[in-house]
Amino acid sequence: MRTAYILLWFPKPTETFIFREVRNLERFGLPLKMFSLYGPWRKDLSAEMASVADVTERLGVAGTAKVVGGIFHWLARKPATVGQLFRTAFFRRWSGLEKTAENLWAFLAGFHLARRFEEEGIEHIHAPWASGPATAAWVAARLTAKPFTFTARAWDIYPPDALILDKIAEAEFVRCETGANVKHLMALSGQPAEKFRLTYNGVPLVAEGAAEVPMTEPVRILAMGRFVAKKGFDQLVRAVRLIADRGVDFRLTFAGDGPLRGELEGLAKELGVADRVRFPGYVSYDRVGDYFMATDMVVMPCVVAASNDRDGIPTVIIEALLHRLPVVSTAVSGIPELVENEVTGMLCPERDPEALAEAILKLAGDRDFALRLAEAGRARVHERFDPEKNHARVLELYRGIGAPK
Repeated sequence: MRTAYILLWFPKPTETFIFREVRNLERFGLPLKMFSLYGPWRKDLSAEMASVADVTERLGVAGTAKVVGGIFHWLARKPATVGQLFRTAFFRRWSGLEKTAENLWAFLAGFHLARRFEEEGIEHIHAPWASGPATAAWVAARLTAKPFTFTARAWDIYPPDALILDKIAEAEFVRCETGANVKHLMALSGQPAEKFRLTYNGVPLVAEGAAEVPMTEPVRILAMGRFVAKKGFDQLVRAVRLIADRGVDFRLTFAGDGPLRGELEGLAKELGVADRVRFPGYVSYDRVGDYFMATDMVVMPCVVAASNDRDGIPTVIIEALLHRLPVVSTAVSGIPELVENEVTGMLCPERDPEALAEAILKLAGDRDFALRLAEAGRARVHERFDPEKNHARVLELYRGIGAPK
């Protein structure tokens, strides 16, 4: 089926898992066309991403006239359906400025996209996120009577937006990147298990090699990601203060950037560890492997944020294990589906710096044990996150759309 993918941006450097899915589906022969609700993302693109960046059909502010035209186009053709859509979307109790603005723009953009999908002969609509992209897909599917699907990941369903129940009910099926998300959405929607499909992300399984992991002092600790509340990086700063109190020398690198960088730097100074904590800034995907190869362990102290936002399974954990790096993380969301305590990594309760410190010290004090966990973790990644297998599974799901139940 000729398929449309709707995203906020495409390609986007922090969404390598979506980029790889798209590229593999195209390689497998799926006729696929990309649409983005916003303008182009030009910063920090890898060479491969940059090479396909201009293929996407985009909207953004420059597409406002097209969006308005799409609304009037469908108002003339299907006034009752348009009226029902507006009543459904605008008489809901929305919360959160960012998520509300994203969804309302996506709702309006869906009218233009529906028109384009008819022009392009699109037969199936997919949104790789459950928030704005799925809202646009829902609108376009209502107008064109084409089947739509979407994927539920993390921020897009924690907390859910005001239209999530409508989108789940009307989707052909909902893909979830973790089993935890399947359980969450089943409880939220009351829909049966048959509505949901567990499809783990596909991550390239070729790493630059196995990290040496000398585990000699100073022990090298790496945390990587956006500096936002759900990453729990402040808990790691508190944990390394406890490690320092135990007389163990370390070097902690926070690779990334984000709104909480200033707070993290301030906390490191306040706790007296700033001389051993480094903030190199954003790291492009092409350079991530260099950081993995130069560290002893990766620590991702994820938490459920006050907003209820949380990670699914952070890609950085998967990639760290591919480099045979021992991992310390927390029992949040889908992380235990990969990191099993003292089997494939060390798993701690969230917001527990003492437990983080103990886990780090246990790995640092027993290199053989740390490497056994890392090897087992790498084997589990190969088992569950193989892009060839996982994306072939996605293609089979798409091929089943419209088939007799």
